[in-house]
Amino acid sequence: MPISQDAHTVKQFDVQLANLRNMVLEMGGLAEDQLKRAITALDEEDLTATRETIARDRIINGLQLKADEDCISLIALRQPLGSDLRMIMSLANTVTDLERIGDGAKKIARMTLHIYDGVSSPPSAKLLRDVRPMAELAADMLHDCLDALARLDVEKALTIIQRDGELDQEFQSALRRLITYMMEDSRTIGHAINVVFIIKALERIGDHCKNIAEHTVYLVEGRNIQQRRNIDPNVGATLAQDVAED
Repeated sequence: MPISQDAHTVKQFDVQLANLRNMVLEMGGLAEDQLKRAITALDEEDLTATRETIARDRIINGLQLKADEDCISLIALRQPLGSDLRMIMSLANTVTDLERIGDGAKKIARMTLHIYDGVSSPPSAKLLRDVRPMAELAADMLHDCLDALARLDVEKALTIIQRDGELDQEFQSALRRLITYMMEDSRTIGHAINVVFIIKALERIGDHCKNIAEHTVYLVEGRNIQQRRNIDPNVGATLAQDVAED
């Protein structure tokens, strides 16, 4: 029995949507790898790896352009509705956040060059003491929000919102310590400022992970929880309990 034109069109759309989703997840894997490379290069004072990390950012940027074009094409040509439209819009927003995460990794790499590719002596260990814990938390958040997106796991996505508060607290504590070091010894100011840029990049990466988690909730349930989060700082715990009760 021949396949109708409508059935063929629907199947083709499903394939295009699956390809878009796979591209976004591939982009997420690259962003995750970029963050790990940037932090490892900083830990090992590896300037060659640092420059490679900066150069590799163009791969993520290229995928962003391709994904954006595909999203526009799918909306213009297929005019999707309901869950299909939510899927495209959520993936389009996720692409933007992943590109910004890649930029954050590039920022860390650039600060590594400023720290170690100069004539001054390297910074003391105390200046960098907060980078590794913050980086591990940000990397875990990135991995988990991508996993939640891949599995369409709303409950896991909601936990990212709560963990972002932990990363914000780590950032504030680290910032206070760095300010204290600069006040105690003005010779640390140059390196300390570079470290501030690094921990700020990590804090922003956490924000983008939280955004991706929110996009996942919207994709699955059609709920825009960002507005509720802006009203109630404890919304993550409330929403997680709502999901458990459902």
